[in-house]
Amino acid sequence: MTTYTHTAEADIPADTLFGFLAEPRNLPRYFPQMTAAEPEGGEQVHVEADVHGHHVEGEAWLRPDPQRRTLEWGAEGPDDYHGELQVEEVAPGRSRITVSLHSVREAQGDEVQRGLEQTVAVLTQTAAADDRATD
Repeated sequence: MTTYTHTAEADIPADTLFGFLAEPRNLPRYFPQMTAAEPEGGEQVHVEADVHGHHVEGEAWLRPDPQRRTLEWGAEGPDDYHGELQVEEVAPGRSRITVSLHSVREAQGDEVQRGLEQTVAVLTQTAAADDRATD
C-alpha cells in the first residue's frame, strides 16, 4: 500500500473549512475529475467522474467526525482507494489541513503527490472564497 500526504494552511476558520469538506455535494468543486456526488443516506455517496477519457460511476463512503474535525473516505475498486483528512485551528480565522491518501496502486513519478497538492490548494481556495461570499 502506498500513502501520500500533504499539509497546507488556509485563511479560513477551521470549522468553516471542515463544514465545506464534510458536505459530499462539494466534492466536484475541488476534485477536477469528479462530475457528481450525491449522498444516498448514511455514509454512502454515489459519485461520477471522468478519468483518463472514461466516464465512471460508483459508490463511495464518507465518514465525517465534526468534534475531531476529521473526515475519512473511500471507494470500492481494485485500487483499494481511501483516505483521511484533519482540519486544525492554527489561529482565529486560520486553519491547517492534513490529507493522506492510501492506494494499492503505485503511480508513476510524482503524479499522485502533485495531484494531491493541487487538490488541497483548490479546496482551500474554494472554501475560503465561499466563506468570503457569505460574509
